[in-house]
Parts: sequence; structure tokens; C-alpha cells
Amino acid sequence: MALSLLSVFIFLQVFTDAPPVTTPPPSKPPVNPIPSPPVKPPAKPPTPPPVRPRINCVSLCGTRCGQHSRKNVCMRACVTCCYRCKCVPPGTYGNKQKCGSCYVNMKTRGGRPKCP
Repeated sequence: MALSLLSVFIFLQVFTDAPPVTTPPPSKPPVNPIPSPPVKPPAKPPTPPPVRPRINCVSLCGTRCGQHSRKNVCMRACVTCCYRCKCVPPGTYGNKQKCGSCYVNMKTRGGRPKCP
């Protein structure tokens, strides 16, 4: 009897220290991810405006103002317009539209056209 009580006691000691038997939790069904909109590749950066070649404003304005009655006044205005707009129209008079809106729209403080 003492032996059977001792064996029962040891038996209980061994199995009470063992972790309890558990069943694994039921696996969840796979969750379908929410479809995301397709990702567009990054857009290419805009191309920079073309670089105008460096021009010799003094010689071009010398041609433009060659027949002007006030050559120094014409040269001063023409060189300023050339540096700002990077253009001098061909010929000695007119043709301002060939240099674009920068040359055409530049005005003096008095509101008169600046570029010859």
C-alpha cells in the first residue's frame, strides 16, 4: 500500500509538471489583400528650355544702331535689351517680333518701347 501511494504520488508529480496538452488554434482562412491601384512609373522631368548660344551684343547692336541719329542712346538701350532677352532683331529697324515677347514688351519708365 505504501508503495502504491508512493508510485501514485510520483506519477502525479511527473505529470503535473508537464505542460498541459493543448490543441493548436484553428487557422484563419487566408485574407485576400485589398487590390491597390496600379502604380505608375515616375514621370520623366520636363526637358529644360533650349539654351541660346552666347551672342556678342555689342557687335549686333552696332549693326542695329549703325544708321540711328542718336547712336549712343540706341546702343545703350539695345545692349540692355540684348543682355536681358538674349536677342537682337536683324536689320536696322523693325523685325522686333523675331526676338519674341521679351524684346517687344520691354518698356521704359515712361511706358514707351525700350528696345530699338
